This record gives sequence, structure tokens and C-alpha cells, in this order.
Amino acid sequence: MVNILLKEKPFTREWFRTYALLIGGAFVLALGYSCFMAPYKIVPGGIYGITIVLQHKWGFPIGIAALCFNLPLSLLGLRVLGSGFGVKTFICFILVAVFSDSLPALLLTLMGEPIPTDPMVALDPFKLGDEVLLACIFGGVVMGVGVGMIMRTRASSGGTDVLSNILYKWTHRPLGQLQIMIDSCIVVFGFLMFQDWKVPMYSWLSIFLMGKTIDIILQGFNAEKSFFIISDKTEEIREYVLNDLHRGGSIVPIQGMYNRSEKEMIMTMVNRRQMVTLQQAIYKIDPNAFVTIFDAKQILGKGFKRLDAE
Repeated sequence: MVNILLKEKPFTREWFRTYALLIGGAFVLALGYSCFMAPYKIVPGGIYGITIVLQHKWGFPIGIAALCFNLPLSLLGLRVLGSGFGVKTFICFILVAVFSDSLPALLLTLMGEPIPTDPMVALDPFKLGDEVLLACIFGGVVMGVGVGMIMRTRASSGGTDVLSNILYKWTHRPLGQLQIMIDSCIVVFGFLMFQDWKVPMYSWLSIFLMGKTIDIILQGFNAEKSFFIISDKTEEIREYVLNDLHRGGSIVPIQGMYNRSEKEMIMTMVNRRQMVTLQQAIYKIDPNAFVTIFDAKQILGKGFKRLDAE
């Protein structure tokens, strides 16, 4: 039932929005691979990490080479993981491949620059020269934005995402651990092929930045706070939260560990601006209150984001 609800009806507003986000994400991801990673021999894990090595060593275009890896891998994923694997993933990795091989030449043409014909030379439209760290930082962020946009459509860019899911089904090891292991093996492969210690250093930095950017795209910059308040003046704090902050919450009966005395705990959510205000108010009402504050990546519901918010 849930899968049915998550599927967009064709040609509706939501359907167009999803596919616009998917195409945009594929474009941005390809920009990161082809214009920031490939020209500087940065190996950001995944299938494109392998294809960047193949381009510099044997002149294979990274998009076509990635397609040659992704197609059989995705067909295997379809067989092992079932039909839930998703048509959007097929569309996505094909778009990323097409954009990766066409974007650098298109940008050079728009800039009026000549296009090198040597297939061993990765096209470099931004010409950052020796600024490899700059390429690594911007590339990691750009790729993270692209992957985040794709993931918001409930799709994947294929590649090692599919491989890690297949291995998870066979080995039952943690999915994140499998992904890190696969990407690390590809980074080490890049080091062995290029024989340069800077390759794994820049590569792992770009992977880290990409992961952090994905988190921001999926979870946003919002840093709402969850307050858990234990106090002997529960009623006064409750009235302040309701009447002054105009926030709701819950009162949870609890039991003290030391003497098993019955107490009440207030659980409420506030935004970043209200956090300090509530802390100060609690201190004035009950300096002996016990307060635990958690970061809430997203809060969906009345007073915060809508449940259907992207």
C-alpha cells in the first residue's frame, strides 16, 4: 500500500516536479564528475571513480564507460532486488552518462575555447590548473547537491549504490559499511593506477564533502530542537511553552531511578530562535530542572514543515 502511495501519477504536477528534479540532479551530478573530478584525477568512489581512471589511462569517455558498468549491474539489481528497483534509476544513470560526456565540450564551446582531440586528456572547462583542492571542494559539494536532488525523487544514480544493496541482500552486513568499503576499494584502485598519494587524500575529502552536502540537501539547514524537561514545576513551564512560545508538546509520566518517585517530563519542539529563550525561562522558573536538548533534523507537522514538504 505504501509503495502505491509513493508513486506519482503520470503527467500530474507532482510527476513533472519529480522528473524535473531528477533531470536537474543528473545534470548537476554530471557537472561534478566531468568538470571537477575527472580533469584532476580525483577518484570519488563509485562507478565514475573507476571510469575516471580508465579515461586517464586508456582514453575511455567517462559517461560511456559508466554506462557499460551500470547497465549490467542494474539488470543484476533488477533480478536480485526485484521490480522495486525502479525505472527512475535507469533514467538517472543514462542521463548522468550523457551529460558527463557532453557538458565539458559544451562549456568549452560556449567559452569559445578549442576542444582537445586527445582522448587521454580530460576536458577542463574551468581551468583551475594547480588548484586541485579547490576542484576537490567544489566537486564534492556539487556532486552532493546532485545526489541529494536525485535521492529526493526516491531514485538512485545506480553504480555502487546498486552493488551495495545486492551485497547487503547476500551478506546482511550494514548497508553504509558496505558502501564505504566499496568506495574505499575504488579510491585505493585509483591510487595504485596513478601512483600518487594525493589521489586518495583528495578523493576521500571529496567523498566526505559529498556526504555532508547530501545530508544538508535531504535534511535542510533547519536545526529545530527537541527539549525533554524534568522539573518539580512542570505546570509553570507547561504554561510558558503554551502561552508565551505558542508551542505544543506532550507530558510523559516517568519514574525517578534513585527513589522511584513519580514525576512528569515535558517533551516539546522549538525552533533555533526559541531555544535560548526557553532555556532562560526554564532556569528562571526552576533552576534545578533537568533538561536534555537534542538536534531535530526535521520536524514535520503543525507549526513546522508540512508533512508533504520536500
